Amino acid sequence: MTEPSALSQPKPHDLVEAAGHPIGAGLIKPGYDPRLANEDLAPLRKQTWSSYNIFAFWMSDVHSVGGYVTAGSLFALGLASWQVLFALIIGIIIVNVFCNLVAKPSQVTGVPYPVINRAIFGVLGANIPAIIRGLIAIAWYGVQTYLASQSLIIVFLKFWPATASLNEGGFLGLSALGYICYAILWVAQAAVFWKGMEAIRRFIDWAGPAVYVVMVVLAGYLVAQAGWENISLDLSQGENLDFAASVPVMLSAIALVVSYFSGPMLNFGDFSRYGRSFEAVKRGNFLGLPINFLFFSLLTVITASATVPVFGELITDPIHTVERIDTPVAILLGGLTFVIATIGINIVANFISPAFDFSNVNPQKISWRTGGMIAAVGSVLLTPWNWYSNPDAIHYTLGLLGALIGPLFGILIAGYYVISRQRVSVDELFTLDPGGRYWFRGGYNPNAVWATVASGVPAVVSVLVPKMLLDLELSTLDLTWIADYSWFVGCGLGFVAFVAFERLSPRIVVSDA
Repeated sequence: MTEPSALSQPKPHDLVEAAGHPIGAGLIKPGYDPRLANEDLAPLRKQTWSSYNIFAFWMSDVHSVGGYVTAGSLFALGLASWQVLFALIIGIIIVNVFCNLVAKPSQVTGVPYPVINRAIFGVLGANIPAIIRGLIAIAWYGVQTYLASQSLIIVFLKFWPATASLNEGGFLGLSALGYICYAILWVAQAAVFWKGMEAIRRFIDWAGPAVYVVMVVLAGYLVAQAGWENISLDLSQGENLDFAASVPVMLSAIALVVSYFSGPMLNFGDFSRYGRSFEAVKRGNFLGLPINFLFFSLLTVITASATVPVFGELITDPIHTVERIDTPVAILLGGLTFVIATIGINIVANFISPAFDFSNVNPQKISWRTGGMIAAVGSVLLTPWNWYSNPDAIHYTLGLLGALIGPLFGILIAGYYVISRQRVSVDELFTLDPGGRYWFRGGYNPNAVWATVASGVPAVVSVLVPKMLLDLELSTLDLTWIADYSWFVGCGLGFVAFVAFERLSPRIVVSDA
């Protein structure tokens, strides 16, 4: 782009396309500091997403290989199928309530998650939760891409048997064919993301229902093969538990569900900002979470149950289920379906979030697209296939992620609903004036920073220390169950700590206007 004359030169923020929208979609006022604003971060001029768009967002977020595997892993805890189903539903109801809480501040202001945090952490301090959330999204992006690449490998091996030689050996834990499939998915997701938010909306509007159709067909096929009378919903793989013993295990399963959704739940404001009204967002959440997840959970349990009489063993991984059917149509349709499902969840949960988060750090040098590509490149460098390959890793990874996300969630909710009393001065979110409402101390709210430390350290310790003590044989007391509640520990401590600090030394000033 050539450099215009000084008189006609647009503001720096005018050069950044607003998340796939035409220039001008973000409402930037003359007083907004370019170091805090670009077309991606500014309040939206129009908010057009309907309840169906939010519903489709959650369909894309739920229908993933990771979600299926996480639900299936609950059977290894010794729970009966009805107990697994109960835990899934209670967990998702909790997620629904929390999503409504985090949706409102971004919907009413029209700004994404990192920007609304400026009202709590300060105009510069908001980079703390933004970077933490962005790094977590990078880890998840790699995990989801790796899981879907496994289904693509099955398609290659079925239709091009000669590629089997590429699936042997490997470099840094992954075979040549694994790298090829990972790269294909990496490029496909980047291509959809690059088209912008409206293209993403159209993709998830179509992808969610399409995945459901294939999942229903898969469940129907397996049930027909097994015969309904041969399907038992008692899939417990661990030691059978009596009711008293199963209660704490069910509570752990509920906590695991909340931890699984903790990422998209925290930055749901990145999407609720597009909602045409808060009521539309709430309706979309209700359809997409309790209703949608109930149906998804039933499909998961029935499909897994049918694998026992059909294949002689319980298979909780949908990729392996499709592989065992061993017919070209099933492998092609199933493999591509799980690829589409993963692209959907990765874009909505792990591409858009760091796009806004990293753009918030330096709005004029990091656009929305650049932020997303930083996440995509980082996901490869983390080599997720090396640390996400067994049920224990799944549980501890979720626990650690929840430990990091919980405090940020609790502080945001406390700051907006309790301290600020749902009042935010939107224009003040975009000024570096030392006299501004959200400048606090040098651009940082010390209360929010210390609340993050005070809640984040105990939450992380609850995940890492009990496991470490057992591994090093420093203790025979098994307290690893505490890790299941790391999100709740961090969230509760973050909420209480921030309210306490603000009561002792108020930083946020709430006006009557």
